[in-house]
Amino acid sequence: MGDRKSGTIGVILLNLGGPDSIGSVKPFLYNLFSDRDIIKLGPAFMQKPFAWLISRMRAKKTEKSYSLIGGKSPILDITMAQAKALEDALNCSLFTVHCSLLFKVYVGMRYWHPFIEETVEQMHKDDIKKIIALSLYPHYSIATTGSSVKKFKEAVIKSYMGRGSRVKEQLTISSGEKMLTIRCSLFTVHCITSWFNHPMYIDALVDVIKKGLESFPPSLTLPTQRGREGWGDVHVLFSAHGLPMRFIEEGDPYVHQIQGTIDEITKRISIMWDISYQSKSGPVKWLEPSTDDKIKELAKKGVKNLLIVPISFVSDHIETLYEIDILYKGMAEGLGLNLRRTESLNTHPTFIRALEDMVIKNVKDRGWVD
Repeated sequence: MGDRKSGTIGVILLNLGGPDSIGSVKPFLYNLFSDRDIIKLGPAFMQKPFAWLISRMRAKKTEKSYSLIGGKSPILDITMAQAKALEDALNCSLFTVHCSLLFKVYVGMRYWHPFIEETVEQMHKDDIKKIIALSLYPHYSIATTGSSVKKFKEAVIKSYMGRGSRVKEQLTISSGEKMLTIRCSLFTVHCITSWFNHPMYIDALVDVIKKGLESFPPSLTLPTQRGREGWGDVHVLFSAHGLPMRFIEEGDPYVHQIQGTIDEITKRISIMWDISYQSKSGPVKWLEPSTDDKIKELAKKGVKNLLIVPISFVSDHIETLYEIDILYKGMAEGLGLNLRRTESLNTHPTFIRALEDMVIKNVKDRGWVD
């Protein structure tokens, strides 16, 4: 592939990141709570002192949670595997070979190594001048994709453009809910910031949901009785990562896009379902209902078999491995519920094809081929 290097396009997968050891839990939390796009801790000059205090207060409890799932977050290992699978798929595609292109896929994390700015610097050293930034959050929120893209833009400008004001004047930015493009004479960057209804992403979710339903005893998944909708006696609970309500009140499209994903799923498979939100933290009002409250409510209604779908997550992390598999599962057992979880998408072949499709489509739309 050496003769294709001149046509190299860089792809950077933007993700949250997570502690890679028990010792990195506290600094990870500090980085997380230092981000004012997630939570404003008093006036701006007090953000980092408050973040330091909160990270110290929460470290022991959080360290215990990570110790129960192997002593670290698996998110980097999984995201690196996703990057490799995507790079292999892109470089083996007929489109890539026909156009004499070469793709190199990188990983940039928001709150732990490899940080987004570290990865952008490496892309600069690798002389990558055309970049597709792909957020691994399917549903746009300013607290997730918004924060990551903001950090990515800052890193690109610093690394590629230096500090010369005359160079900066050449920069133009256009943005929208699903895309953001940065252009100047030195480089071109396109950001994919929302893909909640991509057909292959939906297909991958439907596949893991069907497999999750089929994991229950066959007697529970027989066709439903007259007048009922759903998959036998198994109830599906879509559990999304929570957000403070103020984001939604200020126009954040996150909840609308979560519902859009569920709408597409339910066009392909008939299920009885509910939606809830997990991972609440802090004293502010968060999206409701919470997943733990919804589990209790469903138990009171007589639901006995529950399949949780971590709808806003594309890889395993503490939210799936600890919150759902340990915390919620233990709670459900105490309520007489048989709770199971769908597999996370991770490197699901259809999910990787969805990422490949988005990258190739955007390369074509940008006119990055001869």
